[in-house]
Order: sequence, then C-alpha cells, then structure tokens
Amino acid sequence: MSAAISLLSLVLMSFSLHTLSRVQLRDHGYENVIIAIDPQVPENAHILTTIKDMVSEASFYLFNATKRRFFYREVKILIPNTWKSFNFQRPRYEVHQKASVIISSPNLNYGNDPYTLHYKGCGSRGGYIHFTPEFLLDDELLPVYGPKGKVFLHEWAHFQWGVFDEYNYEKPFFVSVDDKIKATRCPSEMAGMYICKKRSCSDGQCIIDPQTGNLEEGCMFLVNRAQEAKTSIMYMQSLSSIVEFCSERDHDKEAPNMQNKICSYRSTWDVIENSTDFKTTGPMSGTELPPPPSFILLQSRVRVICLVLDVSDNMAMGQQFHRLRQAAAIFLHQLVELGSHVGIVTFNETTEVKSPLRHIVSDEVRWTLASSLPERFGGGMSICEGISAGLQVIKGLDGITEGSEIILAVSGRDSNLQTCLSKVSESGSVVHTIAIGSNADPELESLATSTGGKMFFTSTNNDSDNLIGAFTEIFPISSDTTDTFIKITSVQTRIQVDGRLSGSVIMDKTVGNDTVFIITWQADDPPNVTIQDPLGYSYTNENFDHDIISQVSYLKVPGTSQVGFWTYTITNSLNNSQVLGILVISRPSSHTTHPVTITGEWIDEGITSPQPVTVYAELKQGHRAVLGATVTAVIEPESGEPIIVTLNDSGAGADTVKNDGIYSKYVFWFPTNGRYALKILATWTNASLSVPALNNRAMYVPGYIENGTINMNPPKPLISSGVLSSNESFSRIHFLGSFKVTNVSENTVIKDVFPPCKIVDLEARLENDHAVLSWTAPGDDYDQGSASSYEIRMSSNPLDLRQQFSGAVFINASSLQPKTAGSRETFSFKLNNMTGDKGVITYIAIRSTDQVSQQSEISNLVHVTRHALQEKDINFAYSSAIAKFNTTTVIAISACVLSLCLVLGAGLYFWRKHDSYKLLSLTNNIELQEIDKTIQETQSTSECQDEELLLHKISQDDILEETIIILEG
Repeated sequence: MSAAISLLSLVLMSFSLHTLSRVQLRDHGYENVIIAIDPQVPENAHILTTIKDMVSEASFYLFNATKRRFFYREVKILIPNTWKSFNFQRPRYEVHQKASVIISSPNLNYGNDPYTLHYKGCGSRGGYIHFTPEFLLDDELLPVYGPKGKVFLHEWAHFQWGVFDEYNYEKPFFVSVDDKIKATRCPSEMAGMYICKKRSCSDGQCIIDPQTGNLEEGCMFLVNRAQEAKTSIMYMQSLSSIVEFCSERDHDKEAPNMQNKICSYRSTWDVIENSTDFKTTGPMSGTELPPPPSFILLQSRVRVICLVLDVSDNMAMGQQFHRLRQAAAIFLHQLVELGSHVGIVTFNETTEVKSPLRHIVSDEVRWTLASSLPERFGGGMSICEGISAGLQVIKGLDGITEGSEIILAVSGRDSNLQTCLSKVSESGSVVHTIAIGSNADPELESLATSTGGKMFFTSTNNDSDNLIGAFTEIFPISSDTTDTFIKITSVQTRIQVDGRLSGSVIMDKTVGNDTVFIITWQADDPPNVTIQDPLGYSYTNENFDHDIISQVSYLKVPGTSQVGFWTYTITNSLNNSQVLGILVISRPSSHTTHPVTITGEWIDEGITSPQPVTVYAELKQGHRAVLGATVTAVIEPESGEPIIVTLNDSGAGADTVKNDGIYSKYVFWFPTNGRYALKILATWTNASLSVPALNNRAMYVPGYIENGTINMNPPKPLISSGVLSSNESFSRIHFLGSFKVTNVSENTVIKDVFPPCKIVDLEARLENDHAVLSWTAPGDDYDQGSASSYEIRMSSNPLDLRQQFSGAVFINASSLQPKTAGSRETFSFKLNNMTGDKGVITYIAIRSTDQVSQQSEISNLVHVTRHALQEKDINFAYSSAIAKFNTTTVIAISACVLSLCLVLGAGLYFWRKHDSYKLLSLTNNIELQEIDKTIQETQSTSECQDEELLLHKISQDDILEETIIILEG
C-alpha cells in the first residue's frame, strides 16, 4: 500500500464554510457578513435596529484601527421563521450554521459576555461570534463592556484574523523579569489600582504567595477610566481612549495571556499585519470616510426540493441503484420536514419527471413520493439535462428557483458538465452533490461549491452507510436544535446465513421524541427484527411499517422513548448473506432542553500531498462542552479499508485548548488519490458537562477608578447549569461530507517528515529548591508515536528562550524517556545558585526531538520564582487602601498626628462607602523587594510609627511612580 501525507482541516461545528458563505473582502469592504438570529429569540424589532447601529459603529472603529484599510460594506441579517414576515428577501445559501455572527441565548455561566468560537491556531479564522439579545438591548451593560461597536470589533479580530485575548481571568497578574507584579494586559503600562474583594481574600487582604511571588486569588486590577493609552482593543475595549491594537511597540511579551501563548509572543497587530486581508489591501487614499454598511434582511420560506437521480448504466456496479433508492426512500419517509415541496427527476441520456412537486402534509404524501422512486436503470449520461429538468420542476410552484435545493446523486461522468455551471449558479438554487463510487464525474463538486451546497461521497462497498448518511445531513439548516432529528447510531454490515446483527442503542434524556428505528435489507422480504426497550417491552415485525420495494422498515416509537439501553436483533433468514443495517433517529425530548449534538463543516475540498491533516470535532449540549467522550473519525476511501483515528481534548498536539469540548487529532497517511468520506462517531460513558474555557470574549469589566473613586459594576450574573447528570451515557453519529486527495504516487517513499508537535501546556511549580515541570507528551510525528528526547533549558531572561534557545542554560534530562503521545510527563530538577537565587525569576521551556533529529517548536514558557519574601513574615497590615502619590497629591494617615486627622476622616468615609472592597495599590507595579524592606523596617515600630515610616520611606526613596500607603481602620 502506498502512503501519502495530505492536508485537511475538518472542523465539526454548527456551521459550514463553503466559498459562497464566507466573508468576502472587496475593495476595502467586507461583504457577505451573515448575522443570524436564533429561532428561539423572541421577536423584537429593536434587535434589528441595534444590530444595524452596532455594525455601523464598528465599521468606523474598524476603519480607524486598521489605518484606513477595512470597513463593513454588506451585512445580511437572517430573521427567524418564528418572526412575522414583512416580505423580506429569501435566503439562498445564507443559513444559521454559515453565519459569522449569531444572536442567541447566553452561554452558561458566562452570562452576556460576547465571545468568539475559536479552536484553531494563531492567524486562523474563527467559527462564529456570539451575542445575546440582552447584550444588544440592555444599555446598562455599556459600562461593563463598552460601546457595542467596539465590542464587535474586538470579536471581529478574533473571528477574522485569529488573534487572542490579552487578559487572563485565570492568571490576572504575573511577576515580571524586573521583579514587579503586573496585571496581565497589553499595553504593559496602564494607570489603575489593585484592589481586593473582602470575601475572596484571606482576612480581606491582598496577599503575596511566597511560592510564586504573585498575588493570591481575590485581587483585581481596576483601570482608571480616564487614560492616555490608545491600546489595546483586545484588552480593554471599553475605555474611550482605546482605539488601536497592541503593536510590537507596547506589546508585553511576558504577560501570561492567550495571545502570547498561542501566537508565540507576537503582538495582535503583528498577526493582523500578516493576514491575507492586510497583505492584499493597502490604506484607502484621500481623507474621506467609507460609506456606511448596507443591510439585507433575509427570511426563509417554504422549502422546495427536487431529487435528481442518476439511473444510467453506471448504477449497475454492485448494489448502487438499490442503495440509492433506499437512501432516497428514507429521506422521503422520515427526514424531509412537513410543509416542504418535493419533486423527483431521473436522468440518463434523457430525463424523466417521476413526480412533480408535492406538498408534504401527511404520511400518505410521503408514501406516494417514495412509490415514485425509479425501479429500473440503464442508458447513457447527461448531468446537465437532469439539472435542467429539476429546475423546471421547481418552477412549477411559483416560477421561482431562488433559494430552492437540488439533491444530485451521480455515479458516472458527463463531459459537458462545465457547460451548465453558469446556468445553475444563476438559477439561485443550491445543489447538494452525492458522488457514488470512483467513476463519479471529477467536476461534480464544483456544482456544490458554486451554489453553496453540501458535497458527499460513498464508495461502492455495500457495507458503507455513507449514502444513507448523506441524505440524513441534507435537512433545513436551522439553529433550532429543539426540533431537529438527532442521529443516535448507524450500523450497516454483511450478515451471513442465519447470522444476526445485534447491539444496543443508548437513548439519553436529551432525546426521545419521534424516535424511529430504520431497518434496511436486500432480500425480497423483511428480516426478523426484535427491538427491546429498557423496561423489557419488545417490538417485532408486526410493529413496523414496511416499504417492500425500497426494502426499508420503520418502527416509530410512540410517545417519548424510555431513557436507557435499547437492544436490537436483526436475523438474516435468507439462504445467502445480505447487508443488513440499522439507523436510529430521534428528536429532542423537550423544547426547553438542548440535545447533545455534533455538527460539521469542511474547509478544503481539495487536498494535495504531502502536508499534515487536522481533524476537529465539537461535542456540546447547548453551549456546554461535553467532556470525557470517545470520539472517532472514520475516513472511507474509494476502495480498501477505512482510516480510523481517535480524537482527543487534551490541550496538546492538534488540540488548542484542554477540556473545551473540541476534540482533535493529526492525520498523516492516505493510501490513494481520490475521494474520501468522513464521519464522526461519539460515545460517552459517565460523561461530564462543562462550560468551556472561552478565551476569546470581551472582558466583563468589574469596575473603574474615576477621579480617585472606585465605581464597581454589578457582579456578573451566573446562569444555572442544565439538567444533565455526569453519570449518563450517549451516542451520536455525524456524516461530515467528502474531500479529495491528489498528488499521491505509487512510488512514494515513506519518509519521516513531521517533527514532534509543540508542547503548549507546560506547567511549573516550586517545591523546596526544585522546579517541578509537567506537560503532555508529544509524538514522533506531531501527536502520534513517541518523541526520542527532550531538551530543557532555562534562563532569567525569557527572550533568551524565545530567540536563542540553544544558548540558554541546559538542564540534563537524559534520564527522562519520552512517553507515548498524549501521556502526562513530569520532571524535576534542583535550581542552582546562578538561576535560583532569591529574588530571581527562572524561565523554563522545552523542545522535543524525533528519531531523525527533527525538532519541535519551542514550548510555551513557564517560570518559577524564589522570592525574598518567601522567608519573611508577610502577614503585615495589608488591610489597606492605597492612593496615588505624586508631587501634587499627598495622602498620609496617622492616628498620632493631629494635622492629618481630617485626611483620616475623609479616608475612613471613603473606605466605608466602599466597605466591600479593600485597596492594595494604585500603582501599575509592586516593587516586591522594596515592600519587603519596608516591612522589616516597620515591624519594630509602634502602629503610628509604622504608618508614618512606610509613607516616609517610600516617598523618600522615590522607587515607584505611585506610592503605597497603609490605611488602618
């Protein structure tokens, strides 16, 4: 078997990114920006007005922040069918899952924080931007997030250019190389104050951790509302002065934020400057402002579909014709929704209208349509003739083809296919293509890409369930998951004489309405089937509806299905082997409960060898991540055995963030050129739900300092988690689509061309005099296999590790044998005097090497601190309010000095007015060594002398721009 290395990004999300649905940049203006309102959002015309105002304002900020390069020209707003119709335009390929921005319910436990789904690397486009209706309509949130237009720009930078946040909720402070405590932010300098929330800190005091030298949990940094700083939009977009992105000039490379971690310490502006948008677009000439955005309001109407099915001689191979009829029958019987209009056309060298459009209003209509499916095949091939006949059938409703759909199933080639591409595109109809077997026209997918349709492939292997799977994925793409069929399981395999296809189906509590067991077979009569529910009740053949011609049986479970394990047994009573199959679908159990879902998209339809492959899968219930699942990608070639890959959510290798419900893995080898089909299987046993760590969201600003006064915003409300317990089981299946692999040679020599993947989760802690490191092991080839060795180095200067890694201090780790990729590694070493002296920060990084000496990228940097404070009594009077101290403002407090009593009274009034908070510092940085020295000097004095001495000492030495003063109650 020859091997090939191919590039593929297969991302399982709730949207699709074909060319037509992507944001497009033309002459400085972004077009096709799709904003979709969730069907469950109550109708409110103010939402539309606010969206328009927000984007118009964002266009102004965008234009200035990018130095006259970009603005928003065209925005499309998808209005739910649940809202009143005002003769809005009919969408074509614009659907909720392809939207750049969605308006829907809050993300659990994150309230109304705007955020961007972004699961890939630096500089890569994100999934979508999420806003809540409350964010759009509640002006009381303006102090929390800032102007809506600037928030939109913050999220747009995540979405379009792949930059990350410059703050960090989990690590709000860090100890800098010059031994100062700083807030995690960009720019590195910004006026503000450190405060501590009484209930969060020990005894209401901000305390320095002796192990890390950093502030303990509970402290926060409040910025001054009045700032001179213009950066950065990715840190504090709420401030009026902030209008630019952080550049190399003011970027803080030491800050432990996602921008530094994911983008290798590059500034946000550097990433934006290197984007395709920026490289292809210079500044607009002149001084005029760009035009305001235009808004197009879209609302879908009744669904109109025509099946255009190949009945040429090409369908003779194997059981292709039989399998196509089965798949189409299942679509008509169960999948296409009530209210749709469906027609059927067949084609070989000629065409035949098997059924004009029929309005699906009952099961009787469904059976009538299914009986119209073709029963014979033969003849030549003309795909264009079939499409033309399908468009004519669609016009039979109201003479309009715009927004209609064609499902085109093809097994052969048409040399004239290119002649009808323009006609199809002009029709406004969306064409979904299904390539059957290796002989399907190589240009078939161009019909899908040019119209915004989906594309699928199935091999001629009779065991393959990808043909039925393709039809299960062609449904109205709506975000209303509470009314969508969920695919629980799909199995199809050849069973020998008297053999049985048996197994179990997991029915979890998020599904159970309208459950259907669908059985497929090849014989003249149905096989013997027994389905048993968790309570022991059995369903047999008598309970099924049988379509003898299509050879499909349906069991519709009445009411809501029992939660638990259902078992099935299908017996082959033929004298020959036959392919038996089972597909189980169900709707959500409640309109108020989101089901667990997998949804999908693909980015590159054409794959050229040799390059690595990244496969992603997202599992969620509503906005909650589903953790602990077993997720498997099955990649089916045109012939031969499928490629099976297990995906991980470990935060290592291909996976960017740990425990975010997005599972991923690199894939390297493909056996042949040709089409491949991809499906994802997911199962859970004792799974757990979690709110994902959303790193790409607008900061919820806790408060500001205004004219020396603390003004706190309301605390962010928490939304209760849902009803799913952690001890349930689930199963789901998703048929993603197809892609092509080229440039695979039979003479390809298998070479090790992939280095170990970058370690992105290195952690460090200090135990006595030892630095203890832990990380996830990379592989020999990215995240597969085992690396050969680790190279660990350290330095007191992080730049040494980033820019001259080989020149940093070497740590002997030869005793550490790398484990299999995905395993957890630990290693400790004693800090020597040069790097481990008290008051010195030691930075550490790792690089791994494979068997042919290929080296990974340098890991994320970590540090340990042996601070002088850790051996001293730090339980000093930190119950303190701090005020800014300069040549014009002096605040002193002393219970012993009468001249300061008035100041003390004012300070106590201010303190009591904000009695739920205690200030630690107005300064940007805390000079740890100077604080420690001051503590020693003040410990031997009286309480009154303590206060005066601390004030005197700091002001006399003039160490900091802003001064720490202790306010005792």
